[in-house]
Amino acid sequence: MGQLEKIWSDAAAEVHKIVVGPMDNNVYILRCRATGDAVLVDAANEHEALLEICPRLGVRSVVETHGHWDHIQAVPAVRDAGYSVAVTSADAGMLPSYDEILRDDETLEVGELRITTVATPGHTPGSICFAVEGTNLLFSGDTLFPGGPGNTSFEGGDFPTIIESIDRRIFARFAPDTLVLPGHGDATTVGKESPHLQEWVDRGW
Repeated sequence: MGQLEKIWSDAAAEVHKIVVGPMDNNVYILRCRATGDAVLVDAANEHEALLEICPRLGVRSVVETHGHWDHIQAVPAVRDAGYSVAVTSADAGMLPSYDEILRDDETLEVGELRITTVATPGHTPGSICFAVEGTNLLFSGDTLFPGGPGNTSFEGGDFPTIIESIDRRIFARFAPDTLVLPGHGDATTVGKESPHLQEWVDRGW
């Protein structure tokens, strides 16, 4: 099990991360510093660890970036513990259970923080990213990583679709200094990745 670490903070918000499971999934907790309320992004695995962290950091609910198995292993346990789980309708059938449906361009409230949902299909039909208003934070799930898009070879994946999502929904909308926090591995920025879009198209993955 990875160690819980605080990876980002400003006057209004803080982000904690723990790496869990056999696929080294990043689980993020976004916390409002004014109220202490928090949301957990991707209940991926190691539910015992997550259920110890959730009350400590004030988690009130869970949002899923997409429905792939490695991102949802802890969903039943966190729901049983009383946490609401939200996912897009296109990916909802991939989860054993859920509570809320996420839609594109919604505003989610976490304490005084506001999170905008950004639908980014391609890795899965219902993949979605989360942008935190007033910050440079973007939780990208498995849509965008350092060095390229997420894998589209799985069922429901589509390479032209993920390229369009990255180009129009991320690169065209977010500033170069936007911090991209992916579902696995290290963070990157929009400015670091956007010059390479055509290279990814040319290589085909």
